[in-house]
This record gives sequence, structure tokens and C-alpha cells, in this order.
Amino acid sequence: MKTIAVIDDDPHIGNLLEELLGREGYRTLRAYSGTEALLLLERERPDLLLLDLMLPGLSGEEVLKKTAGIPVIVLSAKADIPGKVELLLGGAADYVTKPFDSRELLARIAVQLRNASAAASGLFTFGALTLDTESRTVSLEGTPVRLTRTEYAVLKLLIQNPGQVLTRSLLLERISPDTPDCTESSLKIHVSNLRKKLKQVDGTDHIEAVWGIGFRLV
Repeated sequence: MKTIAVIDDDPHIGNLLEELLGREGYRTLRAYSGTEALLLLERERPDLLLLDLMLPGLSGEEVLKKTAGIPVIVLSAKADIPGKVELLLGGAADYVTKPFDSRELLARIAVQLRNASAAASGLFTFGALTLDTESRTVSLEGTPVRLTRTEYAVLKLLIQNPGQVLTRSLLLERISPDTPDCTESSLKIHVSNLRKKLKQVDGTDHIEAVWGIGFRLV
């Protein structure tokens, strides 16, 4: 049974989440402040955190810094894009704006838990696409796809966040340790080449460009 910690000072929202998660078979832990959240993390290691930002005591942003190795989905009424990007760069796995749709939240939770399991095994799949971090190989419908170092880094980040739109700045920030020579202008070329290589295998465009924002795996 997977354990999810709900860090939110609103009892109504916390109760709603606890009931929702319980129906899906998850074990739930609760904390009502940033300080209480850190005490909880000293005693337990949940599989995932649902974290509000506006907490008494330590803020959600401060708590996020103490959650290395645990996927965190931020639940917040703050909806500005720069704030979301900053939190994602700061270590959050995902960001869901309040009020949220229960079905969407459960889907995002399932994705993050699946990603955590995949990260442990080194094997990521999305449809017929497979990426093996141990062998650094990629295949589509069983057909090997040869990628450059940068193309592989881009695809790895996209497959770790399936269906999510990743901004160009986030992509550049996350792949920079592996591809320090990649720039915003060259990123478009690398993504274009990656899309072509995947499309050559099955005739399908697996990467969608979201105008003015970034890219996502579809």
C-alpha cells in the first residue's frame, strides 16, 4: 500500500483528500503546518507528498527543500506561471491549482508514483515508447531508435513527465548537466530532430509543440 502525506492547514480540504485517497487504497498521513510536516518526515517516509504553499510556521516552499527523493505535488491557489516554473525547478514533481478536479489529481498522483517506481528500475515507458536509463537506449514498438546525447536527455525528461507541458526554460535547466552546450535556439532543432526520428518508426508525431510555452509527450 502506497503512503501519501497531505500537508495542508485547511481541515476541509485535508479531510476531502484523505477520503478520496482512502477510496483509492492509499494510506494517508496528515500535517497542518510546515513545522509539523518536517516532524512527520523525520518519523515516516511517504511515497508522495501533496503540499500546500500557504502553511503556518514554515512555508510550503521551505518544506519542499527538505523532501529530496520524495515526489511532491504542489496544491495551491497560486496560479501564476513564473511561480509554477520556479517551484518545478525547485524540486516539485507537479503543480495542481486549487480548486482541483479529483479525477485529474488522482491521475497525476498515479503518474508520479509510477515514475518513482520506474526511476528505481531505470525503465520508463509511455505507450509503445521505452527508455532504459541503465543502457541509455530507446525503442519504439520494439524498434531501436538512435539518438544524440541531447535528444536522449530531452526525451528522458519528457517521458518522466508524460502528458505535461514542459517549458523551454525548464527543459534547458534540467538537461543542462548532461548537455551544457544546448541553448534555447538549438533546443528547437534538437526537439525537431527527435520528433522526426520517432515519427520515422511508426508515422506518429509523439511530441507536441505547445505554442509559446514548450513541449509535451503525447
